[in-house]
Amino acid sequence: MNIGAQLYTVREFCKTLDDFALTLKKVADIGYRTVQVSGTCAFEPAWLKEELDKNGLQCVLTHTPVDRLKTDPAQVAADHGVFGCRYVGLGYYPFTAEGTPESFYSEYHPVASTLKEHGRYFMYHNHDGEFKKVNGKLVMDHIAEMFPADELGFTLDTFWVQAGGSDPALWVEKLAGRVPCIHLKDFSYGRKMAAVGEGNINFDRVFEKAEAAGTRYMLVEQDDCNGEDPFDCLRRSYEFLSSRGFK
Repeated sequence: MNIGAQLYTVREFCKTLDDFALTLKKVADIGYRTVQVSGTCAFEPAWLKEELDKNGLQCVLTHTPVDRLKTDPAQVAADHGVFGCRYVGLGYYPFTAEGTPESFYSEYHPVASTLKEHGRYFMYHNHDGEFKKVNGKLVMDHIAEMFPADELGFTLDTFWVQAGGSDPALWVEKLAGRVPCIHLKDFSYGRKMAAVGEGNINFDRVFEKAEAAGTRYMLVEQDDCNGEDPFDCLRRSYEFLSSRGFK
């Protein structure tokens, strides 16, 4: 398994193309060789490929804006092909009274099937809302059963699984074969996000289950760095993961 950086962590430093390019260099300088592109300014696919190549980086996953996913998933797939990214992600869905597993399926099954037709794989990123029960069953179970495994994968987020009251390692195991990418985010006292290895999640167990589940990329994401420099948080996560033998 390879480790990478989810650029949403440093989104405040990706608001212009010049800053985005500098951020890619800084992430590569930490030691990461893999990234997820999310929360950045708009960019042309060829520009991203050039900047990735320049820094020895590979983009393995994105979070793509909803309007682009819904209006032209075929073009989204083609754009991802330019910079060599197979996994196309959705970062959030509002599972509220209006947002149900059924509405999620209705809205995104056409997206998932089109991406599959064009050689891409649709990935859904959970928060804690997917761990509430609807008709006696967790939302995560509903959507996992509704979509064929070859049309929908899960970018399982360790922090949000724990925030939802469940066990990250258990869910990695449960979704084996559908978790090629996962998010590593630690959970510390007070429900705070922390650099990997600085909170309370049993990551050694997560790593064990991820290896068995076929996970290829473990992407560090820290949405909230609690006032600390997000690049330093990425560095500390990288050092922890390196100490466990990952690169």
